[in-house]
Amino acid sequence: MATESQQNLSDIFDSSLNLEDTHFEEGYKDGYKDGKLSGKEEGKEVGLKHGFEVGEELGFYKGCINIWNSAIQMDSSCFSSRVQKSIKQMEDLVKKYPMMEPEDESVQDVLDSLRLKFKSQFYATLGVKLDYVGYSKSSSASEF
Repeated sequence: MATESQQNLSDIFDSSLNLEDTHFEEGYKDGYKDGKLSGKEEGKEVGLKHGFEVGEELGFYKGCINIWNSAIQMDSSCFSSRVQKSIKQMEDLVKKYPMMEPEDESVQDVLDSLRLKFKSQFYATLGVKLDYVGYSKSSSASEF
């Protein structure tokens, strides 16, 4: 009978130890689930904000291109052939931007090329002092 009472006492301590493990596992699962949910929400917000900023910047470039192309249509000699070629290259870059494929690895390269082309060609060649206010401070475009 002494062994039976020792076994019951042992079962009480085992269940106490298992209770701690059970609570730890439940807490971990709950924390993981909550973290995953909040991470998705935060990721969505960041993605929407970044997508809007990129769309706004592309729209700025497209607007400039449209204005310059309209000027060329009205007077084909208003810009040199070199500048007209640069405008065409910028237009091609805007069209090349993979709008519907945000995970495309060329996204940043195309955007960096547009920024570089705009800054180097139009600042230097035309003396145009247009600034896209939305440039991020960490981009390579801020080096100019």
